[in-house]
Amino acid sequence: MPRILRAAAVQMDAAPAPTAERLSRAADLVAEAAASGVDLIVLPELFNTGYQYDDRNYALAEPITGPTATWMRDQAAAHHVHLAGTFLLLDGDAVFNTALLVAPDGRTWRYDKIFPFGWERAYFREGDRITIADTDLGRLGMMICWDSAHAGLWQRYAGQIDALLVMSCPPKISAAELVLPDGTHATLRDLGLALRTIYTDEEYFPGADMDRQAAWLGTPVIATAGSGRFRSHLPRPRLSLAAYLASRPDLWKHIRNADQVTLETGYDAATKVIDDAGQVVARVESPGDGLTIAEVALADHLPKPTQPQPKMKTARLAYLLVDALTTNLMTGVYRAGLRRQWGARMAPVDPRTRVWAAAVALAGLIGWLLGRIMD
Repeated sequence: MPRILRAAAVQMDAAPAPTAERLSRAADLVAEAAASGVDLIVLPELFNTGYQYDDRNYALAEPITGPTATWMRDQAAAHHVHLAGTFLLLDGDAVFNTALLVAPDGRTWRYDKIFPFGWERAYFREGDRITIADTDLGRLGMMICWDSAHAGLWQRYAGQIDALLVMSCPPKISAAELVLPDGTHATLRDLGLALRTIYTDEEYFPGADMDRQAAWLGTPVIATAGSGRFRSHLPRPRLSLAAYLASRPDLWKHIRNADQVTLETGYDAATKVIDDAGQVVARVESPGDGLTIAEVALADHLPKPTQPQPKMKTARLAYLLVDALTTNLMTGVYRAGLRRQWGARMAPVDPRTRVWAAAVALAGLIGWLLGRIMD
């Protein structure tokens, strides 16, 4: 007989607020869900701080013994539930966006976000492995937000899990506006033909793509998201904005005041529970803090895909701009920010990076010398 998992997906307004305040709000939501007899409660990405692109993020990173992880263990034990959510984890000389899944008896599983979303790389580095939590509820996989836009990551979980937890807080970039210092509003989709191929009325990866991938896996997905209004400056603003403003000569003058430009948008209603057929069986429809509860069936045996994997509808250009261009631009910002906050030992340069840089320099020197000889 199939097992029944009773799960709660929690949505929180993503506006930044002090950790103590946000943990108090989260405690109310956890208590409400637990009173309904759920087995599993999933909180959104960065539930303890809110979502922002700001230098304050460096000071918000906590060790595994810090207040947020301690709070999660206390809540799981007090309500006798499995509890999941993400926060910025200070781990040695690095910071990760880490999801913890905590059992009532204190057992803990960790997953680090593998694909930071562009500007996020200014505040934490990438993880490199999936996590399969062998819990009393079943084998649970984890992803964080933009991770779920990558088909290869879904493939790594195929045939290995009973259910998947996706903790997210994705601003609706397709509807984002740049608010310029003189009050001018420029939508991102208006800033060039190439960019228009990315921005659509629907954010596919937390929407239809996720539903289809759940059906392909044959496993339920408990997905959470943020809510409210996202307003933020951008790290390294001139580099971040140059690609957008370059296609609008009338706006290029604002590059000098790039640190005053604000990115503004909202959030999709993406807090939901998806069954093993890819059907959304419960969703938080209202903005603000809230939750939804659903019962989903877990198969007797680990389900395995029986059909070809659906392709992601997110445009390929989006992956190029987010995973390659913006992420690489933000790596130096991350290193500098961590060192300002936590000291010079932080974010050491990977030796492989030094080797790669030396190889590029050597190739350049050889090319220059050959050019001189040929002349």
